[in-house]
Amino acid sequence: MRAVIQRVSNASCVVDNELTGSINTGFLVLLGIEDADTEDDLQWLAQKISNLRVFGDENGLMNKALADVDGEILLISQFTLFAQTKKGNRPSFIRAARPDKAIPMYEQMITTLETITGRKIQTGVFGADMKISLVNDGPVTIIMDTKSRE
Repeated sequence: MRAVIQRVSNASCVVDNELTGSINTGFLVLLGIEDADTEDDLQWLAQKISNLRVFGDENGLMNKALADVDGEILLISQFTLFAQTKKGNRPSFIRAARPDKAIPMYEQMITTLETITGRKIQTGVFGADMKISLVNDGPVTIIMDTKSRE
């Protein structure tokens, strides 16, 4: 799994002119799922996202986690995070999981994050043409890959 986590002041997702998810302070998480991903990858990433300390404390240091700032999550599926661009100019998405694997894992990530955070997770629509709006706060953008846990 690969995630691009952006600290936001607000973010929203619109599909076919309808709002599907909206948050204020929190994380916009773009989530890519690949065929090799397991339940262990999902659990590790969900814990990391939930406990990531990148919100400012009283001294202006990035020392607070999502729960400390009453933050929310907008989770968006994004298979293009596994684009391979080595050859030619048209990306290959061969590593991205097919919907029969990706959809259940995406739904499990929603459930897992809701359990950990105790909050409803806002979402887009899997596989849809989504319009994402955000105000990146900082900017703070963190990239995590479960196959490279550094």
